[in-house]
Amino acid sequence: MTPLDKEIRRELVIDGQPYTVTVTPTGVRIVPKGKRTGAEVSWRDLLSGDAQLASQLNRSLQGGDSTKQ
Repeated sequence: MTPLDKEIRRELVIDGQPYTVTVTPTGVRIVPKGKRTGAEVSWRDLLSGDAQLASQLNRSLQGGDSTKQ
């Protein structure tokens, strides 16, 4: 295996909108292309389930159905 020792950037299109995905040794970040802020999750939070819990909390606060994936 090759260790992840520097960031990797890729472009991703979701629903016709371009995003920049950055994978780093500390986590993953997705930002609308041309912007500076977006969503970021650490690997530790992802593995512990905290990322899913935060996502469900955000959906419930926005009135969405947290049972849908």
